[in-house]
Amino acid sequence: MKDLLLIAVFALGGATCAGALGAVVLRLLRHRSVAVSLTVVAAVTVTAMLAGTLAVAQAMFLSSHDLTVVTLVVAMAAAVSLATALLLGRWVVARSHDLTLAARDFGDGGSFAVPAVPATAELALLSRELAATSAKLAASRERERALETSRRELVAWISHDLRTPLAGLRAMSEALEDGVAADPARYHRQIGAEVERLNSMVGDLFELSRIHAGALTLTPTRMSVYDLVGDALSGADPLAHAHGVRLVGDDVEPVPVEVDGKEMTRVLANLLVNAIRHTPADGTVAIAAERRAHAVVLSVTDGCGGIPDEELPRVFDTGWRGTAARTPPAGAGLGLAIVRGIVEAHDGRADVRNVPGGCRFEVTLPAPTG
Repeated sequence: MKDLLLIAVFALGGATCAGALGAVVLRLLRHRSVAVSLTVVAAVTVTAMLAGTLAVAQAMFLSSHDLTVVTLVVAMAAAVSLATALLLGRWVVARSHDLTLAARDFGDGGSFAVPAVPATAELALLSRELAATSAKLAASRERERALETSRRELVAWISHDLRTPLAGLRAMSEALEDGVAADPARYHRQIGAEVERLNSMVGDLFELSRIHAGALTLTPTRMSVYDLVGDALSGADPLAHAHGVRLVGDDVEPVPVEVDGKEMTRVLANLLVNAIRHTPADGTVAIAAERRAHAVVLSVTDGCGGIPDEELPRVFDTGWRGTAARTPPAGAGLGLAIVRGIVEAHDGRADVRNVPGGCRFEVTLPAPTG
């Protein structure tokens, strides 16, 4: 027992010296290739075994022949270990190089393609994470391109919509100033109408800028959907009467919601105005509200004839006004974008889908708890 303990001490001492030396070498080579590190680890393993063996052999006074045999066995093991470490290191380096090239294409604005050659579990996990990140960035770039397109369209449409009333205002003011206006009272009324139109456009732009900047402050209170719909119908009734459109609000359940009354009234008003403008005379615009599971759904159904399927995903984009047939005589296509912004600020969702004879806009709001 004493001999075994002595052998263990000598073996541990020799192996510890070799391990300490290997740790120093690994620290010096920590910035080198993984193949070099694997080779050092294999060399440390064999050297630790050889050092321990030699220490035990010296302490036990082995014959030179026995010592030569032991050293030869260790040397063969060292050769095989080093060769295996080199092959493994080169394989890992090759897989890392493939991953680097794929990541480089990813960084240059392309999409990440997982290398076809099998890799280690860690490299495979890294490849999957890079592929997932690539998909997220591609979606983000697509959204950025869509937003940039919307901004360009918005600037073009706003410029056009501002130029027309401004030109009319200039012409009418010059006619009034020169005293050549046949009906000054009518000119004054028209100037007032154009100023109100411009004021509405500027107000929509300001509201949209607050939404995009995250500066929209909500003051939610518990109220009945019935009251919200009633206020919205009262506000839209004159416009509906002028267009010869019937407003229907019979399918409204008096369910409670917790919303900012002012902002949500604006949402319903925008939806009703949009529906009235796109519904032909003698048509019907219906507003409804119901409780579904853990949500409250408000809907506005018009008689516009439907929206092309390819345009449905863009309905709530900033500046969208659809085809020429759906382009209103006033406005810059901000109403539905404001609707989506306000609804999302309430943790809700705004959707649109075609129904027979028209389309239905739905606002889904979380139902209040308690």
